[in-house]
Amino acid sequence: MSTLFYFILTIGVLVSFHEFGHFWVARRAGVKVLRFSVGFGKVLWSYQKAPDATEYVISAIPLGGYVKMVDEREGEVKSEDLPYAFNRQKLSARSAIVAAGPIFNLILAVALFWVVLVAGEEGSKPILGKIDAGTIAAEAGLLEGDEFMAVNDQPTPTWTETLNVFVGAALDGDQEIKVLVKDRQGREEVRWIKMADGDIADPEKLYKRLGFNPWMPKLRPVIDKVLPDSVALAAGLKSGDLLLSADGASIDEWAQWVDYVKSHPGQKIEVEIERGGARQSLAITPKVVQTPSAIEGEAPKAEGKIGASVFIPEEVKKSLTATYSLGALEAVPAAFVKTYEYSYSTLKMMGKMVLGQASVKNLSGPISIAQYAGESADIGFVHFLRFIALVSVSLGVLNLLPIPVLDGGHLLFFGLEAVKGRPLSEKSQMVFQQIGIAILLTLMTLGMVMDIQRLFQ
Repeated sequence: MSTLFYFILTIGVLVSFHEFGHFWVARRAGVKVLRFSVGFGKVLWSYQKAPDATEYVISAIPLGGYVKMVDEREGEVKSEDLPYAFNRQKLSARSAIVAAGPIFNLILAVALFWVVLVAGEEGSKPILGKIDAGTIAAEAGLLEGDEFMAVNDQPTPTWTETLNVFVGAALDGDQEIKVLVKDRQGREEVRWIKMADGDIADPEKLYKRLGFNPWMPKLRPVIDKVLPDSVALAAGLKSGDLLLSADGASIDEWAQWVDYVKSHPGQKIEVEIERGGARQSLAITPKVVQTPSAIEGEAPKAEGKIGASVFIPEEVKKSLTATYSLGALEAVPAAFVKTYEYSYSTLKMMGKMVLGQASVKNLSGPISIAQYAGESADIGFVHFLRFIALVSVSLGVLNLLPIPVLDGGHLLFFGLEAVKGRPLSEKSQMVFQQIGIAILLTLMTLGMVMDIQRLFQ
């Protein structure tokens, strides 16, 4: 239920801000607004100050919203309202009204990134763990215990920042990426990460190819969280359980258990645990998950997963955690830069998918967005704000694409009107809108398919 709540909250905030952009500029341009709706379908709540005033509505389906303006193309307009009709406004005014929605989403992203930067964001220090043979990390000569200090001269205080910079560089087509690392003795050295043309095509393969396994200290094999609908939960594992042995072999640290589970996909494991001072025996069969190989051209391999995490003592967490924050003034340009970088990366990835240079696995649908909303909220409020900012960037960029039925499509029509000196015919606009609807339905279907595949994987 919490996942659904945060999903609705995220969509509600983004849609409200988007539609408020249209509404606010329309009112400033002198256009009469009949209805401001968050959501579609059956009206759940409405408010109207006077019969001739704007009606504010919350509707049942929270996947969007709309601003209904006086417009002769949508029905008969009273003579006294004609000067306030959208279709009778100057081209510049109509363009500003349409562009305001996605622009307000980008403004919201800037504001949220500013809050995140000032409040400070916690994350794991980018310290490398075990380096697998055949990975990009191994080829670059990186060693276990190396900590990333900067990538392409950009500071990388956390794993999130580190991976974001790597993905951005890969999208830009950088063949060599400069990394500054600090080894266990505190010495700083420059390494060069060499990327291949196809590394960015599939995000799963990219992360596997990089081989950036986070470093973890030796931990007692104590269960912390057990995921819902996991094989760990079905087998009876609970938070606080101490793992003693697997198939008779002693388990002394968490890494042993992880390796054993990975190497036994779909195979029953007899586990002995200690719970409340008493020993118990359980049987657990790890779920089979296909993971991409780190070696180019090698087929994916099956690994076992159970859906449980290890308990990490507070003092260990603190030693592995970094906080990144900026002052209020310093954060202003940084927030604009982040919004620009994510907007550019989104456009770049879309372009690569259209050209077949990137996998459609990069698409996310409502199921993934709901999951990410719940997960980010569980991590903390600042992480949740960052997530909303990222989705706001995506929504703003997507709506500015020149696809009919989207805001960018309307702006395209206005551009053609400016060139021709008159609007496109209604018949032409209808044809283009049908094409736009087909494109959007295709994207939505692909997003849903990718979501369902992720659920089963």
